[in-house]
Amino acid sequence: MRVSEERYSRDRERFDLALRMIHLEARTRTIKRWTGLTDDRIRKLFRSYVAMHGAPVQRHRGKPPHQIAFFVRNRDIRQHTAALAGLYAILGLLGEHEEPDLVGSRAALRFGELFCQTYETYAALNQPSLISFEYAHYLLNALRSRVELRAGTCLDCRAMMVFDVRRGYDAPCPLCEAESREKSAVKRSGHPSATRMRRSSLACRITPPTPTPEPMSTATAA
Repeated sequence: MRVSEERYSRDRERFDLALRMIHLEARTRTIKRWTGLTDDRIRKLFRSYVAMHGAPVQRHRGKPPHQIAFFVRNRDIRQHTAALAGLYAILGLLGEHEEPDLVGSRAALRFGELFCQTYETYAALNQPSLISFEYAHYLLNALRSRVELRAGTCLDCRAMMVFDVRRGYDAPCPLCEAESREKSAVKRSGHPSATRMRRSSLACRITPPTPTPEPMSTATAA
């Protein structure tokens, strides 16, 4: 009886994780690796519990993500990449918790659940999320290998950021870089920045007027 209960519990965990990953738009190959389910079972789960209910979930096909340049192509993506890297560091995915090689093992299930929790946290804190589930998994592998991308801190504000190894480690984080460009533009133009002007006008609007003192009456003065 105990063996049957453990087997049922393991199967339930696999199905629950597979459905969770389907809703996060993970690829079939990734779902298979962490759950051990077959292609046919994953397709049946999608048809029975997702497609029939009209959930707006896409199934991605083709090559998995493989371009490191995606994570450093613009300021917004760099900020989201740094946010994910910070969550990986906090939850131990960059050192303590390694991705198991054994397909569908209990360790693989635990790792999949932790990664899903991390990605869901990222998506909740960053709306709209600019990095897909598969690109997030690719980022984790790239950071762990430390060949093309590495996690570090900004030289100015000490915030978490991700470096492209080929470009060196002396670049500021996206926020410090934007602030530096804004200061340079203000210095050239001689006018305050738009952000500073908006803050000043808001402060003027919300500052209460100073009350005018009432004149003293003749009786009071006497």
